[in-house]
Amino acid sequence: MTVVGIDKMGFYTPGMYVDMAELATARGEDPNKYLIGIGQSKQAVIPPTQDVVTMAANAAEQILTPALKAEIGMVLFGTESGIDNSKATAVYLAHLLGLPQNTRAIELKQACYGATAGLQLAADYVRVHPQAKVLVIGADIARYGLRTAGEVTQGGGAVAMLVTADPTILALDTISSYHTEDVMDFWRPTYRTEALVDGKYSTNVYLDFFKTVWTGYQQQTQRTIADFAAFAFHMPFTKMGRKGLRQILPEATPEQQTQLTTAFEASQADNRNVGNLYTGSLYLSFLSLLRHGQLAANSRIGFFSYGSGAEGEFFSGVLQPNFRDGFVEEQLAQQLANRRRVSVAEYEQIYAAQLSNDGRDVQLAVGEETATYYLAGRQHEQRQYRKQ
Repeated sequence: MTVVGIDKMGFYTPGMYVDMAELATARGEDPNKYLIGIGQSKQAVIPPTQDVVTMAANAAEQILTPALKAEIGMVLFGTESGIDNSKATAVYLAHLLGLPQNTRAIELKQACYGATAGLQLAADYVRVHPQAKVLVIGADIARYGLRTAGEVTQGGGAVAMLVTADPTILALDTISSYHTEDVMDFWRPTYRTEALVDGKYSTNVYLDFFKTVWTGYQQQTQRTIADFAAFAFHMPFTKMGRKGLRQILPEATPEQQTQLTTAFEASQADNRNVGNLYTGSLYLSFLSLLRHGQLAANSRIGFFSYGSGAEGEFFSGVLQPNFRDGFVEEQLAQQLANRRRVSVAEYEQIYAAQLSNDGRDVQLAVGEETATYYLAGRQHEQRQYRKQ
């Protein structure tokens, strides 16, 4: 069978963040409630000039050469922050990137699970069409509202993955375990710009789903925790992934418990400093593991994907010999290091300045925008995208 998986990965988040200790102080909370209790240090601040389409384009631009763009046959865009109830974000993205017109472009939605659906659909397609190259996106802006319980788990960004045969980064195993229930732990009706969430209930559902799909995966594969070098978790906030890992650590030897815990610390490093990406959170966690972890080729990595509402999946893959060639470490490190810290007051101003839902013409202030792709405004109820 053709070996299929993730060949390249790119990541983009805008160049501003709010310090979580400062936000806690402004909200009258003990900073350790955010830094330790939630496990977040910084939160990405998304300017009006960036939406999920532009962030996806900026992430994809890191990994796609002109030659690769000409070879893309499909775009699968996972998001719960779509900009149109009819037209797919993938169509806007394909146009922005200059992809061929004989490209299939689809948007996928199931809360934070959408990018995993895209990854698995892409892998199945490439197994049947080994010459194909599929671009998979996980991009979102997490919004719960100012001074709400969910404010500490906001953020945003995009992860882009190129799925091919004979991949550079990760060969996906063919067996996975998935589980779906109709659960009201998190939802966003079409009339709302901010999500609704029952935080404690959602955490419990997340942990229950993880146990269910982990057990199902083990029954199908006969693998145990000893077969894994690391786990990557969906992380709306890093403490959530930590709770998930702790559920299965007793299955490991003391030595492996130390190894898996060390790997987890690597996997949460970037999420801690970006915040919630919804569909992209699991894949930022994986990229963080690749960047900061001490992993060897041929190591098996376990993945837990969760989307509220609710759907969960456990799947796995094997790191390839040259996995570090699949992402540009220097570019990713500089992007995160060069962000500007904004005050809480400036963060609140930017939050309130998002593009309105009333359809009126808007010209955004783009003078400080440095990203390759950005949103310039709206005319005649159409978003105006630009490239530097």
